[in-house]
Amino acid sequence: MASSSKSEGKKSEGDLKYEEMTPLQKHVAFFDRNKDGLIYPWETFQGMRAIGAGIGLATVSAVFINGALGPKTSPGKFPSLLFPIHVENISKGKHGSDSGVYDSEGRFVPEKFEEIFKKYAKTKTDALSGKELDDMLQGNKEPKDSKGHFAGKTEWKVLYLLAKDKDGFLSKDAIKGVYDGSLFTKMEQERSSSQKKS
Repeated sequence: MASSSKSEGKKSEGDLKYEEMTPLQKHVAFFDRNKDGLIYPWETFQGMRAIGAGIGLATVSAVFINGALGPKTSPGKFPSLLFPIHVENISKGKHGSDSGVYDSEGRFVPEKFEEIFKKYAKTKTDALSGKELDDMLQGNKEPKDSKGHFAGKTEWKVLYLLAKDKDGFLSKDAIKGVYDGSLFTKMEQERSSSQKKS
């Protein structure tokens, strides 16, 4: 007999317990604002706003992210016209031309993560500049995979825009936080506390 994870004070995504999620599921779970296991476009919008995206970027992100991932993660043949992303099935939404840091089931692959910095971090060993990020995206590009390359490039450019430091570097810790699902929560908390101070 399983007890409710919500009653134990643990995060839950529908029937999926947070502590049992893969890193990829945790990565997207931040956007499941009501923790029901489904991410609707308005939740993607709210999540993007919570991490500092403007209204325009948050709107475009919600349309494209949910439009692309909603049908891919749908458990049935006929996806909902509201395009919810099913957190449990997010590994079905993996695209080509990516870094390989998530395997096909959404698990974190440490060797692939370290490889990013061994190959591309030339200025600092623990961060990527904008140019180094471009080099990585080009290095990840698979032949005849324009959709996957576009998806990867868009994700990384938005991350760079929102999470780079004052010197224009995307830190290794920030990138690891994206992969393990912790960065977005941290960004929301930092943004919330800075708004309270002003």
